[in-house]
Amino acid sequence: MSIISIRNVTKKFGGIAAVDNADIEISANEFFAVLGPSGCGKTTLLRMLAGFETPTTGEILIDGVDVSTMAPNKRPVNMVFQSYAVFPHMTVLANVGYGLKVTGVPAAETRQRAEEALEMVQLAHLGDRKPDQLSGGQRQRVALARALVKRPKVLLLDEPMSALDAKLREQMQLELARLQEEVGITFVIVTHDQDEALSMADRIAVMRSGRVEQIATPELLYESPHSRFVADFIGKVNLLDGQVTGASDQGVTVDVAHLGKVTVPHSGHAQGPVSLAVRPEKIRMTADKPDSSLLVRGRIVDWAYYGDTSHIRVQPASGPPMSVTVQNDTRSTIENGDVGDQVWLSWRAEDTLVLDR
Repeated sequence: MSIISIRNVTKKFGGIAAVDNADIEISANEFFAVLGPSGCGKTTLLRMLAGFETPTTGEILIDGVDVSTMAPNKRPVNMVFQSYAVFPHMTVLANVGYGLKVTGVPAAETRQRAEEALEMVQLAHLGDRKPDQLSGGQRQRVALARALVKRPKVLLLDEPMSALDAKLREQMQLELARLQEEVGITFVIVTHDQDEALSMADRIAVMRSGRVEQIATPELLYESPHSRFVADFIGKVNLLDGQVTGASDQGVTVDVAHLGKVTVPHSGHAQGPVSLAVRPEKIRMTADKPDSSLLVRGRIVDWAYYGDTSHIRVQPASGPPMSVTVQNDTRSTIENGDVGDQVWLSWRAEDTLVLDR
């Protein structure tokens, strides 16, 4: 059952459509992410859900009620901002209970619910502290507790982890996912961080220039993107341009400059110019020529070591450089080659996507 229905929503500022005919259904108790580059319209979409912006056309329903023109404080939603926006002069407990206090909830109930919310975010022992005595991750949890204490049907999160360092951000991603399962309400998060969306969300909407490009689970978005933009935006991908020359039960045959004619599985209809897409981790790099119909000969031009993996760029005789990800699964010195070495790249036909150009 959908708790949020965004129906043909457009938001224009002047003559520019920040959100262009968005049509999204979000289920109850779902962790839903809106992902896209800066300026794609994702924050405007979130602000319309919160009530800070009004759609130019279309309607927004929350739990079956049209809230398109409803005031923010009348909606069954709460929002966690990028800046956390906690009151520096109040204790943690007072910050969390503030929203209940101003709406007339009795003091005893306010304290009890605030303490329960702090327990939920594992900060019960810090209720007497001031925000400036907390770390960035702890202040974020205070903001979460303050949003959850009013028991909204939907929690909106606007890039809530952008101010955290990489290690803390990774930890908070896991905690947010745990918290969402525990409280059992719908979370809608806006982010430009692909890893953040992939690791937390049940489904993701990818936006571009105000339009929704694709909505799918993280696995489907990564392994079966509908467009070249989605494939390129979600993770890393190698794109090889070619021309469709035929189709059969086995798939489509594509003529690619430095591959020749190759046949790859494809269930849809493809014709004319297309791109073959293959993820860097699907490629095998060897010194000797492998037995494969999909292979490229090239020279290593760059090698970046990331601990668990190494990211390598290989320049074929023609065409753009190709990226390869090698798993460093032993402590021994990497033996795949050095910058300047000639190598072979190969991959399976079933790991290749066919995308319209």
